[in-house]
Amino acid sequence: METQADAAFEPLLELEMEMASFAADWLYCDQCSTYIARMVSHDRNDPIRHANLLSAALNELFEMSFHAREHNGALTCRFCRSGDVERIELTFPCPLEKRGFYGAIIDRIKGGHALTNYLDVITNDAARAEHAILLGLAVNYEAKIELWETDTGLLTFVVDLKFERLLN
Repeated sequence: METQADAAFEPLLELEMEMASFAADWLYCDQCSTYIARMVSHDRNDPIRHANLLSAALNELFEMSFHAREHNGALTCRFCRSGDVERIELTFPCPLEKRGFYGAIIDRIKGGHALTNYLDVITNDAARAEHAILLGLAVNYEAKIELWETDTGLLTFVVDLKFERLLN
């Protein structure tokens, strides 16, 4: 899948896995995120810190695909970089109703009230995990998040992160 910013971002790594295999074990979220983070963090100012931050953010995104509960198709994680911006493009099959749910969360984030929404969600036992995950990425990592949808039932989370400038 060609992205809108391919010219600006250099692809570093792409991982593809069948959804049935990926969704078979929750631990794959952590294992895949750790693998990718270690592979692409070697040339950063503080590679261990960078890998830890990246692994945590990636794990959250992999959990989003895990929560989709789809077993057909493939999960693709593409990792790109442009200067100090890390771009994660996570594509996976997603039912229409979940795509609408994710879109509504992204709209709330872009509305400028991510911190308020995040605090509301993490104190609400009835809130869905996916809501806290996306808001947490925006608040804790200052992530810029977009959704790209296709008519083939695939959803792509595009997440831009700048770990080099985060202080904590």
